[in-house]
Amino acid sequence: MRRLLHTPTGMLVWRIALLYVVLMICRAAFYLCNAAQLGPLTWAEAGPLLAGALKFDTASVVYADGVFILLSLLPLHLRERRWYRAVLFGYYVVVNAVLVAATNLADTVYFRYTQKRFTADEIFFADNDNSLQLVGKFMAENWYLVLLWAGLIALLAWGYRRKVQEESIFSRGWAYYIGNTVIFAVAAGLSIAGMRGGMTRMTRPITLSNATLYTADSGKANLILSNPFCILRTIGSAGSVKYKKYFTPEELPRHFTPVHQPADSAAVDLTGRNVMVFIMESMSAEHSAYLCPEVYADRAVKGFTPFLDSLMRNGLTFKRMYANGTRSIQAMPSVLGSIPSFRTPFVLMPQSLGESRQLPAMLADKGYATAFFCGSERGSMGFGAYARSAGVDRLVSREDYEARHGTGDFDGYWGIWDEPFLQFTGEELAAMPEPFFAALFTLSSHHPFVVPEKYAATLPDGYTKIHKGVAYDDQAFRLFFERFGSEEWFRRTVFVFVADHVSSEKFADETRSYPGNMHIIGFIYTPDGALRGEVREVTQQLDIMPTVLGLTGNREPYFAFGRDVLNEPGRPRWSVSYDGQFRALSDAGPIVLDDSGYEVQECPATPAADSLAQSFRALVQQYYTHIEKKSYTTHD
Repeated sequence: MRRLLHTPTGMLVWRIALLYVVLMICRAAFYLCNAAQLGPLTWAEAGPLLAGALKFDTASVVYADGVFILLSLLPLHLRERRWYRAVLFGYYVVVNAVLVAATNLADTVYFRYTQKRFTADEIFFADNDNSLQLVGKFMAENWYLVLLWAGLIALLAWGYRRKVQEESIFSRGWAYYIGNTVIFAVAAGLSIAGMRGGMTRMTRPITLSNATLYTADSGKANLILSNPFCILRTIGSAGSVKYKKYFTPEELPRHFTPVHQPADSAAVDLTGRNVMVFIMESMSAEHSAYLCPEVYADRAVKGFTPFLDSLMRNGLTFKRMYANGTRSIQAMPSVLGSIPSFRTPFVLMPQSLGESRQLPAMLADKGYATAFFCGSERGSMGFGAYARSAGVDRLVSREDYEARHGTGDFDGYWGIWDEPFLQFTGEELAAMPEPFFAALFTLSSHHPFVVPEKYAATLPDGYTKIHKGVAYDDQAFRLFFERFGSEEWFRRTVFVFVADHVSSEKFADETRSYPGNMHIIGFIYTPDGALRGEVREVTQQLDIMPTVLGLTGNREPYFAFGRDVLNEPGRPRWSVSYDGQFRALSDAGPIVLDDSGYEVQECPATPAADSLAQSFRALVQQYYTHIEKKSYTTHD
């Protein structure tokens, strides 16, 4: 056993374990110094908080020490040289003293001023002429943390066990090289998994918002996070809150404000009804013969969403609904929070953990039970994390499905096939207390574009690779409605259908360029026919939250970048997005603002369009103003 502990692998495990100890000590100091802001901890919270902390600490360790890990296991005799071991010792102590100990302890003080963890944005702090003076002042005022830092450095140096003579478990010769190469490869794989937050193909690299998977309290999510993860993970978005201020703070809300003041009455009042939002993977408008009949005029197969088309004919259909982004993770805040994504997807920005009151949270405050369903494994793709940050109380995932129905319905790529998962969702909804709010993200109409074997010969092949998958999802919704349509909870539910983005597979010429490449399926269906008709003006994903709040009787002010389609005729009727330029599509035509100077490059030459362009400038300024403040509520 002693020989195993003294191998390079055994010593590396010991040294990595020591880093976890240092990170936990830093976290304890962080909490003790910020307990008033973070609030008391309960025993019920301890388990999830610890699990989340270990996940983020693993990513931090790999970010800081990935090179050290690989150099320690280099399958060459070079690592046995004295100078090589000295270099590794210096790397370990210096890098971890700075990136692990110093940055986390700096957070202990810095957090009280910013209410967020130290990220890449703070690197720009070093541009100030008085940076060293300020650092010295903070160190003097917080001398006890400086002493703790010195103690942690000593712990790292002592715990490294530099004087231990490392001995490979493999004999010399080919066994030495082959055995150590295998260990090196395994360590590299585990490091990549640790950095990403998981090992499966469904795992999306974790971001700061994933901390909300372990606590619904955004303040305590900061307790889970650690550096250097927060710094290195946000380098791509560093400085992204730099923006041009066209208007003074007094002028800005006159051109556009995200603060809504609902009227005392609504065009349609569905107060107290359940709300079910289906966010549908890659459901382009061109899949529907109802939305795009001209596309199928000369084609044998008339669309691939016959059931959804039947619902649209009997519901409130948004004929010109546009996505606010091109990625699934951008759709979540657009639909659930009415918050767009411009240069960087909102949920990938550290500022996304700021205070907000999104649709699930607002309905929860009115007594709604809340849930989010996705057939992928828990924590994958960032969906559940964002749902939690938006106010969803319960997450239902692949693990929950397989605990009830076994493992036979996994599609081999992303999660549970949509048909059985929709059936399972209906079973879960039937057991939820009413009123409830639920959202579900479908998976099956996605690359690699496969369907269950039993349907491979019966579903239409279509004109692109995705059409068979689209037809499969349409059938899955039909079976869901057939099974649960007669139940009381179903009759009391408002169903919202909206795509996350346009499919990567396109076949109509008009869908290959803007704005056709943002045109998606979007409609609201009520079983009793309370909502009927067509909305032919431009709408967007951002309009979902305000419209649902209007339907459910909300009379409180709220924060949203979209509009209540039924009750806010005075707000701009547009769809906003970013593709290297800021774009707003209105009924009058497109408005384009250049990213370098936000100058209008394309806009109809009318007074009304000029006013709309001013409103769009104001929307962009409002967005980055609130990003900078990390606040998405009606009060600043």
